[in-house]
Amino acid sequence: MPTDVLLLLLLASMVGASVRSVGPRGHVLQNYRKIRFKREVPLTLKGHRKVGSPILRRIPDITKNTMSNSEQLLSINDHDFTMRPGFGGPAVPVGVDVQVESLDTISEVDMDFTMTLYIRHYWKDERLSFHSTTNKSMTFDGRLVKKIWVPDMFFVHSKKSFTHDTTTDNVMLRVYPDGKVLYSQRVTVTSMCSMDLSRFPLDTQTCSLEIESYAYTDDDLMLYWKKGNNSLSTDENISLSQFLIQEFQTTTKLAFYSSTGWYNRLYITFTLRRHIFFFLLQTYFPATLMVMLSWVSFWIDRRAVPARVPLGITTVLTMSTIITGVNASMPRVSYIKAVDIYLWVSFVFVFLSVIEYAAVNYLSTVQERKEKKLRERLPCTCGMTHLGMMGSYSEEDVNNTGNYDCMLEENGTMKQQRMMVHLDIEENNQITGHVGSSAYSSMWVDTHAIDKYSRVIFPGSYTLFNIIYWSCYL
Repeated sequence: MPTDVLLLLLLASMVGASVRSVGPRGHVLQNYRKIRFKREVPLTLKGHRKVGSPILRRIPDITKNTMSNSEQLLSINDHDFTMRPGFGGPAVPVGVDVQVESLDTISEVDMDFTMTLYIRHYWKDERLSFHSTTNKSMTFDGRLVKKIWVPDMFFVHSKKSFTHDTTTDNVMLRVYPDGKVLYSQRVTVTSMCSMDLSRFPLDTQTCSLEIESYAYTDDDLMLYWKKGNNSLSTDENISLSQFLIQEFQTTTKLAFYSSTGWYNRLYITFTLRRHIFFFLLQTYFPATLMVMLSWVSFWIDRRAVPARVPLGITTVLTMSTIITGVNASMPRVSYIKAVDIYLWVSFVFVFLSVIEYAAVNYLSTVQERKEKKLRERLPCTCGMTHLGMMGSYSEEDVNNTGNYDCMLEENGTMKQQRMMVHLDIEENNQITGHVGSSAYSSMWVDTHAIDKYSRVIFPGSYTLFNIIYWSCYL
């Protein structure tokens, strides 16, 4: 009995009085009820403050701080950056230099050019000065640019422009401890270029890219080239298919607007000379060949109408196609270009060759009609009864000779209707109406005199035109 009582008392003391125990790895295990109670108590009053559970208490997020360390170092919130540096004082000097990355396209139709460049601005803003023991600069991306003052540059006469944003905005800001700032952008701009095409395609064009402040006059902002003539650099691999880039140069001028005043304007001027070889192959050589082809008709028999007429029409239509193709790729200017002079003169030569044959055909028809009427009015007394006398001449001579007609006497004057070829007639040939050892008869030569003259005049005139044309434009 006493033994049972002692065992019960020992068991009750172990269950009711144990508060802490040790786990298998030496960890202190707290009573489960106490831990649960502690988690379920939301808030208790300690004095006059609310004390929260260490598990439910929110830890502040340092990544959502409204001001970064760089902004604190530059004192961004301590100054008003909507005002220019040194407001109310002298104009802020802003130096500029440019590196041309590529000259993409030159368009004669739209009268513009496209250029990709790096443009850099240099100025000093004492509000951005900071303490630095190493005297090193700090470099930022485009996010800080929106919070400070930067020059408001724009491209005069630009049609469109944009800052590259692949893979991020191509903007760089570098601040030095003394407040000096370098601001760089990579920009592609399409700007107007007033071209004089009166010598096209033997022309030289001069285009310019103009940079200016939009809001600040020369009293507030002074633009200048940072390194003078050395402020402009170009990539050695820049090349264009139609142009040879001769030179780049920089200048500075003042621009006046009646309503706002005077502004500093920077100019990037470049000179382009057009390559002529492409146009020689595509325009000049084909036009010259068409003109030379039209001269072939001068050596074709004037009776071969189916041969000469299609040749003339083909050359005229080909010249029209060449002229149309050239003008389709050109702006509709109101003055004559150099290529227009050459093509239209060539067209005139081709057209005149067609007119020449029309004149030859018409005059030959009129002449034949007159001769036919004369043969009908008077009998032939000097013709030949047969062609036996032509035995000493070749067949070609006979074909070129034509008909034998009479020589008519009017008012005592012999009038010959065609060119005369005198043939020596042998004594034993019997010719009606003529007696003697030798006699002469007139024969008409079929080749018209206009064709003979055209064989010399047309090539000579076109050669003279080419000499004058190329000496004036080259």
